[in-house]
Amino acid sequence: MAAPNLTWEQARQRAALLKVESYDISLDLTDGAAGPGETTFRSTTTARFTCSEPGASTWVDIVAAGVRRAVLNGVELDVTGYREEDGIALPGLAATNELLVEADCRYMNTGEGVHRFVDPVDKSVYLYTQFETADAKRMFACFDQPDLKSVYTLTVTAANDWKVISNAAATGTESTELGAVTHRFPTTKPMSTYLVALVAGPYAEWRDVYTDDEGDIPLGLYVRASLAEHMDHERLFTETKQGFEFFNKAFGVRYPFGKYDQCFVPEFNAGAMENAGCVTFRDEYIFRSRVTRYVYERRAETVLHEMAHMWFGDLVTMRWWDDLWLNESFATWASVYAQSEATEYKSAWTTFANVEKSWAYRQDMLPSTHPIACEISDVEAVEVNFDGITYAKGASVLKQLVAYVGIENFLSGLRMYFDKHAWGNATLADLLSSLEQASGRDLSWWSAQWLQTTGMNTLRPRFEVDASDRFTSFAVLQSGAKPGAGELRTHRTAIGVYDRDESTGKLVRINRIELDVDGEVTEVPELVGTPRGKLVLVNDDDLTYCAMRLDPASLATLIDSIGDVEQSLPRTLCWSAAWEMTREAELKARDFITLVLNGIDSESEIGVVMRLLMQAQAALNSYADPSWRSEGWFRFTSKLFELVESAEEGSDQQLTYVNTLCGSVLRPEQADVLRGWLDGSRELRGLTVDTDLRWRLLHALVSHGAAGEDEIEAELAADQTATGQRAAERARAARPLAEAKAEAWERAMRDDELPNAINEAIVGGFYHPAQIELLLPYVPRYFAEVAEMWSRRSTEQAQPCVEGLFPSWAIEQSTVDAADAWLEGEASPALRRLITEGRAGVVRALRAREFDRS
Repeated sequence: MAAPNLTWEQARQRAALLKVESYDISLDLTDGAAGPGETTFRSTTTARFTCSEPGASTWVDIVAAGVRRAVLNGVELDVTGYREEDGIALPGLAATNELLVEADCRYMNTGEGVHRFVDPVDKSVYLYTQFETADAKRMFACFDQPDLKSVYTLTVTAANDWKVISNAAATGTESTELGAVTHRFPTTKPMSTYLVALVAGPYAEWRDVYTDDEGDIPLGLYVRASLAEHMDHERLFTETKQGFEFFNKAFGVRYPFGKYDQCFVPEFNAGAMENAGCVTFRDEYIFRSRVTRYVYERRAETVLHEMAHMWFGDLVTMRWWDDLWLNESFATWASVYAQSEATEYKSAWTTFANVEKSWAYRQDMLPSTHPIACEISDVEAVEVNFDGITYAKGASVLKQLVAYVGIENFLSGLRMYFDKHAWGNATLADLLSSLEQASGRDLSWWSAQWLQTTGMNTLRPRFEVDASDRFTSFAVLQSGAKPGAGELRTHRTAIGVYDRDESTGKLVRINRIELDVDGEVTEVPELVGTPRGKLVLVNDDDLTYCAMRLDPASLATLIDSIGDVEQSLPRTLCWSAAWEMTREAELKARDFITLVLNGIDSESEIGVVMRLLMQAQAALNSYADPSWRSEGWFRFTSKLFELVESAEEGSDQQLTYVNTLCGSVLRPEQADVLRGWLDGSRELRGLTVDTDLRWRLLHALVSHGAAGEDEIEAELAADQTATGQRAAERARAARPLAEAKAEAWERAMRDDELPNAINEAIVGGFYHPAQIELLLPYVPRYFAEVAEMWSRRSTEQAQPCVEGLFPSWAIEQSTVDAADAWLEGEASPALRRLITEGRAGVVRALRAREFDRS
C-alpha cells in the first residue's frame, strides 16, 4: 500500500507553523500476553509542540490499521473517518499544544516502517524499522519531515527473550504481570523523524568499546541467532574503531550520540541506514560462505559511509530532500577517504573510480539525468532519486572540490559547518559559506557549474611531437556537457604521461602536471619539450568528473599493454575509458571483450576483475551484434574455464572466474563441467563448493535446462534458511519453461503480499541471457500491466518490478516503439522516469549493436 505523498509546499507550510518540542512513544509489540504480535502493534504517542499562529490548523501523520483515539489539548478528536492518506486533522491549535494518539499500526514485510520477519530456521520473530524517506508515521504519530526535529522518549514492551535496541541505550527494564518485559529508553538528542530506530527480537549480541583520550564509546553488533556463527565481529569492531579514530579527528567534533550499535537485519531493501546510534545493515553482509576481499572492502565502505552520516545527516540534517544528494555524496566521499587513510584498503580510490564513477557515468547519460542539486517536489520523487547522480556523481564532484580548495581547507570548513549547525537543519548554501570562509575562495561559480547542470564534459588531448618524440605543443580539449545544455566547466585535473620502464617492462608515470582546464581549449606549455611517452591520461589521479578520451597512440597502448600499467588507479582509468567508449559506440563490443580476455589475468585488483567481467557480460548481452553473440559467449566462457585452471588455487581470482561462469551462456558440454563441480564428480582445485556456491552452480544449470524442480527441492532441503528460500525462488523463476515464466510473472506483478526480498529473488531469476526467445511475449504484457501494479504498491515494493522486469532483453525497435506508446499516456512522474530510463538502455544497445556490426 502506498503511503501519503508529502509535497515540498506542504512541508514548508507546516515547518513555518510548528516547532516540535518532544515525542513520548509507547509501543506494545506483544500479542497481548508475552508472545510476539503477528499483524499489528499498539502505538501510543504524546507529541508536544508550539504553533506560531494560534487558531491555525494542521495535521499529524499516521499510517495505521486503525486509530483508537486522538486527543488535542484535552479535547477528543473525531477519528471515525480516519484515512491513511490524510493523517489526523488538528484544528484550532493553541500556542502550546499536547497531542495524544493511540493507534494499531501494521507490521510490514516490505522493508518499510516496522518490518517483521520470521526466521525459517528456528521460527524466531525479528523486527526492525526503516523510516527513510517518510515512514516513521508507520510506527508513531508524528510530523514526518526532516526539518521538524525533536527529541524522543521511547518505551517498548516486548517478549521476555528479546533484545530491544534503539537510538539511546536503555536505562532499565521491568517485567509485566503477563511475563513480557518493558524496556525504557532515555530522551534522545534532537533528530529528524526518519532517524528514529527500533530493532527488537532474540538477536545475538557482541560488545566492545572504542576508547581514546576523550572517553569511551560503547559498541554493539547484532544479528539474528541463526547467523551468529558467521559473525566476524573482530574485523567489524576493528573497522568501526578505525572509523571513529579517523572521523573524530577529521571532523573536529567527537561522535555525538553516545553509544554506537550496528544491527544486521533480515530482508533489508538497501545496503544500510544511518539511524543515529543504531545503524541497520542488510544481513547479507554477514557472510556465511566464501567471498572475495573486494566484498569485504565494499562492506567496510558501507560501515564508514553510515558512520560519516552521524555527523553529516544526523548531527546536521538537510532541511528538505532537495539536499539528499549532499547527504549521500558527502558520506560516499568521506567513507572512501577514510578507507584510503585509516584502513587496510589503501586502494579505495581505485575502487571508487571503478564502481562509483561507472555508476555515475551510466546514470548521467540517461535522458532522466538531473542536476546534482535539483528541486524535489514531493516524497515520491525522492524515492527514485537514490541514484548514481545523488551518490556517485555528487561524491565525484566533491572529490574535485577537495582538490580545488585543498583537503585541509575542506576539513576546516566542515568543522565550522558542524559547529554552527549542530542539532539543526542546514542547506547547501550553509556548507558552501563555511568552505568559502575556510578557503578564502568564492565558490558560487563552482556551484553553478557543477551542481546546477547535467551531463559530462569530454576531455581529450591534442598535441604534436618532434622527431625525438617530444611534445612541441599540448592542449586539453573540452566538449560541452552531454546530455544537457552543453556547458563548459572548470576542471581541476592532472595530466599524466606514462612510459615503459626498461628494467621492469612496466608502464610508469614519468610526468604529471596539475592544472585547471577551462574553456574549449586549455594550453599546457609545461609539457612542451618533455617526452611523449606511450600513454597520456588527461584525468590522471581521477581528480575531476569527465569522460576521458585517449589519443590514437595511447589507445593502441591500452589495447596492447593495459596489463603493463604498474599502478592500479591509472590502469582502472584506462579500463573505464575503454568501457565508456564501448557504451558510446566508439569501440566495438567484440573489441572490448577481446581487450578484457587479453588483459584480465594480469589485473591485480580483484574488484576491477569482477567489474570487468560484468561489463564483458553486458557487452555480450546488449552491445554485440546478435550474429556474433554465440561465438562471443563461447570465446568468453572458454577463456574463463582456462583461467579457473591457471589461477592460483583458492584465490579470489579463481572464485571470481567460477562465479562469472555461473552467470554466463554455456554450451551443454560446459554446463556438464559445472554439474561435475556441484555433484563432486569433477575436482575444483583450491575451492570449497560451499552453500552459496552450490546455489550459484545450480542456478546456472537450471537456467540452461540442465536441472529442474527436483534438484531445487533437494538443495532447499539441505539449506532451509531464509537465504536458501530466496535462492530456491530465484532458481524456480529461472527455469526455461513457459509455465515457470508465467508463474514467476504472476507472483512478481500481482502478489502484493510477498515480502520484498522474495519478490526481488523472483525478479532476479526471471531473465537469463540464454532465454531471450522465451521472454519475448512479456514485452506487451509489461507495458499493459506496469502502471496498475505501480498504483497498488509503495515505491519500495514496485520499483524492483518496474526496473527488473523492463524488457531490456528485447533489443528491438519494436520495444522502443512500445515504450513510446506507453509514454504518450498519463503516469506518475516517478514511474515515467523509470520507463524512460529502460527505453534509453534499449536505444543505446541498438546503436552499439549497429556499430559492432559495421
